Amino acid sequence: MPADTVLRRRAALTTVSVVAGALALGGCAEPAADPRTAPASTATPAGDAATPSASPSDGAEASASASASASPSSSVSASASAKGSASAAPSGGTPTAAPAHPVAGAQALSADGTFTGLAFDTCTAPPLATMTAWRGTSPYGAAAVYIGGRNRGCAQPQLTASWVAAVGAGGWRLIPLYVGAQPPCQTGSSPEKITAATADSLGAADGADAVAKASALGMKPGSTLYLDVEAYNAADAACGDAVLAYTQSFDRAVKARSYRPGFYGFAGSSAAGIAKAAGQGAPDLPDALWYAKYDGAADTTGGFPYAADLFTGHRRAHQYQVNQKETYGGAALTVDRNAWDAPVAVTG
Repeated sequence: MPADTVLRRRAALTTVSVVAGALALGGCAEPAADPRTAPASTATPAGDAATPSASPSDGAEASASASASASPSSSVSASASAKGSASAAPSGGTPTAAPAHPVAGAQALSADGTFTGLAFDTCTAPPLATMTAWRGTSPYGAAAVYIGGRNRGCAQPQLTASWVAAVGAGGWRLIPLYVGAQPPCQTGSSPEKITAATADSLGAADGADAVAKASALGMKPGSTLYLDVEAYNAADAACGDAVLAYTQSFDRAVKARSYRPGFYGFAGSSAAGIAKAAGQGAPDLPDALWYAKYDGAADTTGGFPYAADLFTGHRRAHQYQVNQKETYGGAALTVDRNAWDAPVAVTG
């Protein structure tokens, strides 16, 4: 992947232009320009716009409103009646000591593999020493890792079966992300893009590959694998249809191998397309929806941008803030923050 795409979320998200005709379902407009030109840890997102990538990357970017001043909440909802509160947080460029929010010990994994609590994602899986330092000293109990996909942008020297086993034994829950084929209307270049003609075949191949990658890392059947689809112009109906067909084919391939499909996307475009299809009763949809909406609220319910009856029953995750440099146990990472109430990988 070209080096400029690896900057992904670590960018100045405040200088984007807005494409007219964004999908109303997510309540967000989609900017046309790729803002990812600034060095890491220099800016946090602002405004009420989604940010499509020039090409896909490891993980999520901006989609809805952003808050550079919110920290992980003192409570993460596991039901429609609970909502986390935001408080002061570090800026994108300054390491901080642990803010006043709960440590990972207060979070739990249910018997069916659902984690409820705070999670972080970062482009490259951290060293084991960092994971050990953060366990119990940070507010996080789960971490997303990028297991594969032709559009995965960052090297993963740490991400091995032994690393997965070690962090799992240490109490971490892992969230597998697969950066598969990207929307046909997405600007820029990508190693793999969807077309209307190839959506089904690419989805089937990528779904099978995602399972193979997860299995090789020691993630067992029953694990939920999250397909990462970056932002696109939601006004382009044909583009959305191709993304949906690809996602449905990916999901069928994952389910056929006894794994569970999940989906990561932007509140105003890619995630909105899945939510719209779910509202219409479409088949072969993800079991869980992880949406990027940068409102600073560590919550999966009160600010949920779609119909309240969609993806209920511990099947939602919310990326609510990005580009936060945090230090716990003497180890620093720049991470994106997520409120999690959804299934994760089965390890151990």
